[in-house]
Amino acid sequence: MPPPTSELAAARQAVTRAEGADADQYAPQDLGVARNGLSQAQAAMSSGDEDAARKFALAAAADADLAWARSREALATSELNHRRSEVADLRQRLQGEQP
Repeated sequence: MPPPTSELAAARQAVTRAEGADADQYAPQDLGVARNGLSQAQAAMSSGDEDAARKFALAAAADADLAWARSREALATSELNHRRSEVADLRQRLQGEQP
């Protein structure tokens, strides 16, 4: 098999994407696991263990994708709660204006 350079690159991109989605704030554990897996993949690659590097890289990419998804969910939930609060405020105002 060829060296897992594409798997490592995909894992790096997934971690970067999760970081860009504020996973440090909303999914820090998942992002930490992904970063750790990426470090293990890079270490395995440096020591010549390409099979382990591939496995760690694939796991790191999956963990980073999970961190990204959880972060996006948290942001969407926050936005939804904000909008619901706005709607409740508007309803109160409208009820107060009726004779």
